[in-house]
Amino acid sequence: MERASSVKTHDSHSLVNELAEAVAGSKPVALATVIATKRSVPRRAGAKMLIYGDGALSGTVGGGTMESRVIEAAQESMRSGNTQMLTYSLLEPSRGDPGVCGGEVQIYLEPYMPPHTIFVVGAGHVGRAVVDLAHWLGYRTVITDDREDMLSEDHLPDADVLLRGSMVEALAKEKVTENTSVILVSRSTDIDADSIPLLLETPAAYIGVMGSRRRWMAVRDELIANGINEMELERIHQPIGIELGAETLEEIAVSILAQVIQVNRATTSGEDHQA
Repeated sequence: MERASSVKTHDSHSLVNELAEAVAGSKPVALATVIATKRSVPRRAGAKMLIYGDGALSGTVGGGTMESRVIEAAQESMRSGNTQMLTYSLLEPSRGDPGVCGGEVQIYLEPYMPPHTIFVVGAGHVGRAVVDLAHWLGYRTVITDDREDMLSEDHLPDADVLLRGSMVEALAKEKVTENTSVILVSRSTDIDADSIPLLLETPAAYIGVMGSRRRWMAVRDELIANGINEMELERIHQPIGIELGAETLEEIAVSILAQVIQVNRATTSGEDHQA
C-alpha cells in the first residue's frame, strides 16, 4: 500500500494534539502506538501514527510492509470499533514477515469514532421521545420537520441539530452516512413516500418507518408505482422497533432504539440481521 501524499510527520506531542482535534471535529481516526520492541526495529516504543478514515496519515511506526499492515488493521478497527494488539516479527519475508530488521514489535491500535447519529424525521411526540432517549444513550441527535413551530431548543433540548424544512433541504444540510440511523416517525404517508426514495440513496446503517401495516402497505405500493424496486425496500425496517408490548412514548422509544442497536451491532459483527 502506497502512503498517501497527505502523510505528515510529527512528534508524539503534536500527534496527540492532532488526535484531539480530529475527535473534536468528529473525524474517524485510529491511533497506532508502538508499545514494545525487541532487538532491531525501525521505531522504538512510544512512536505513534494517526490513520484517518479517508486514508490520510500522520506520523509513522516504521514504514514499509509492516506499516501497510498496520494501516489495513486500523481501517478494520475503525469499521468494527474494536482495539487491536498487533505483533510483528521482522525476520523472514519469505515466510510472511513484514521486514528483515531482525526484531519484534508490538503495536496497539485504538479507533476513535464519532458518535453514531440518530436522524429523526418528525418532531411529534414519538420523535421527541426518541431524541431524548438517544441523547441519554450518548448518540448525536438530529431531527427534522417541515413545521417550524415544532422545532425549537426549548421544545427539543436534547437535539444536537434542528433542521427545518423538507427532506431535500434537510439532506442538503446533514450528510447521512454509514454512521447514521434514520427513524421516520412522521405525521403522514405523503412525507414517508417523499422521504424514503431520498434516504434509500444514502448508505444509512438503518432506516425504520413507524406506522401500522396498512399504512406501510399504502406507502410501499406508492413507492413501487413510482419506480422503487421491491428489493430496495427490504432495507426498510417496518414495523419499526422490537416487539416489547410498548405502550407509552418512552417505551416506544426504547423499542425503536433497541432495534437500532441490534441492527448496528449485527452489522459490526458481520451478521445479516433483518428485523
